[in-house]
Amino acid sequence: MNMRVIFLYKICFVHFNDAQVYIYNIMMHNLVKTMTASVKDQIHAQITGALKGAKFPIKTPGDLIAAFPNGAETTCQVGDLKMTAGEAGKLLKASDFPFKSAKAVADVIVQRAVL
Repeated sequence: MNMRVIFLYKICFVHFNDAQVYIYNIMMHNLVKTMTASVKDQIHAQITGALKGAKFPIKTPGDLIAAFPNGAETTCQVGDLKMTAGEAGKLLKASDFPFKSAKAVADVIVQRAVL
């Protein structure tokens, strides 16, 4: 369910009493939260999968980009959301290196990305 559908549902519920609207808002908040967690989980899994064959520790941003199968063009996608390794690399800081595992790379990227 995308945000447009959620918005349309919200408009439909304005005719109900306050208690129903409150319950509906809680349900929709939980749905969006679940969807967001799911997207983050899927992106995390795709990053770790893409780095499965990489040799760790990875000490520099250049080495990290080179570790992805298609370099900076390696793409993770969930629904309409796409993120390339090059875009994800912009979320990293020099102090993040060295990375000791694919999970550590994915953890940092998913934590900092607006998904």
